[in-house]
Parts: sequence; C-alpha cells; structure tokens
Amino acid sequence: MPNIKSAKKRVKVTNTKTLQNRMLKGKLKAALKAVDAAAANGTADEAVLKAAYKTIDQSAAKGVIHKNKAARKKAQVAAKVASKA
Repeated sequence: MPNIKSAKKRVKVTNTKTLQNRMLKGKLKAALKAVDAAAANGTADEAVLKAAYKTIDQSAAKGVIHKNKAARKKAQVAAKVASKA
C-alpha cells in the first residue's frame, strides 16, 4: 500500500479507470454478440449494425481499443451482416 498522497490517488484513479474500461469492453462484447446472433437468425438490420458501430466508435474514442482495431471490427461486422443477408 502506498504511503505518499499522490501514489494513493494514483491507485484510486487506476482502479476507477480499470472499472470504466471493463464496462466498455463488456458493452463492446455484448454489441458484437448481438450482431452475431442477429446475423445467425437472419434478422440483422440497420439498427443492429448502427448500434454496433456506435459502441465500437465509443470504445475507440475512450482508448479502450485502438482506432485501427475499431475500423477492422466495423469491417468484420459489416461483412458478416452482408454475407448472411
């Protein structure tokens, strides 16, 4: 456990940021699974795709994933929906 005041603060901030990142990663995984399920059922539409894009973009903007990974995921999602439609 840190003794210095600034080190104590860094521990608190790190824990808070870790929780936020976990939340965003979970949201991202849920959105991708929703697209997979919709594509498998053949019910994938613009709304599902738009929601997935929004979540991917938010994750990239917050720095949870890299912008290139976000672009790659968006392309993969679009291809999956197009192939099942």
